Amino acid sequence: MSAPRDVRIEHFARAGLAARGAVYLLVGGLALTAAIGAGGDVGGNESALRSLLSQPFGAAIIGAIGLGLVFFAAWRIYSAIVDPDGHGDTAKGLGTRAVHALSGIVNGALALTALTIALGVSAGGGGDDDAAQDWTAFLLSQPFGRWLTAAVGAGVVGAGLFHLWKSWRGDMLKRLSVPAERRSLALIVGRVGYAARGVVFIVIGGFLIAAAIHGDSSEAKGLGGALQALEDQPFGWALLALVAAGLAAFGAFGFLQALWRRIRAPDLSDAKAALDAIARKV
Repeated sequence: MSAPRDVRIEHFARAGLAARGAVYLLVGGLALTAAIGAGGDVGGNESALRSLLSQPFGAAIIGAIGLGLVFFAAWRIYSAIVDPDGHGDTAKGLGTRAVHALSGIVNGALALTALTIALGVSAGGGGDDDAAQDWTAFLLSQPFGRWLTAAVGAGVVGAGLFHLWKSWRGDMLKRLSVPAERRSLALIVGRVGYAARGVVFIVIGGFLIAAAIHGDSSEAKGLGGALQALEDQPFGWALLALVAAGLAAFGAFGFLQALWRRIRAPDLSDAKAALDAIARKV
């Protein structure tokens, strides 16, 4: 007998959270080992996934991560439409839902990258920086392109500041049902992870703003470029090690979310009702 629809959605969401966690854990782990001179590589999501190809069953692991990211992207977009967490239709609620939709699109693109790598279709070599520069070039080519690019960069910086604020507040457990004996550890992992992700977002956003000011898309950086920029600073190895360890912690927190997040997953028919409601408003 098949599982109820809401149970399947919950399973998809948890698999997606674990997949995103695996990517961050891999990126952070590789950058950390590079920072302390123990091998590894300072790169972004794509280069981290490609590093698995040399491992036993590497293509299968990448494929599993890619499939999980498909689930995560679908759940994010589904959450933006149906709003199972009850963010509402206020300006703040709609903003949160818009961020969820954007997250779904970004992670959907990463899922496609992972699946093409796993299938041996992707030629490789471009990486996160090239993708960031391509998107920046597209934005700059639009009417008021510099202002548009600067606005996107400011939004990314704002997201980074929000992550730092969330780390300071320590409220990342409010949607998790964490056992009492694990709560302190989960809070530490979450705080460190959100702080590191916030730093990376601020750096990426800063490069976008610089690209807007100079009208030069080559100044845009992705995750790998942001980490390399940190490494290029005075005492950069220590700074990189701290941020990389934090990204690995964010990845570990993804697995904690997969285990303990409270997921309100209504029936898929609710998605149709939500889409109909949006269509009526438009």
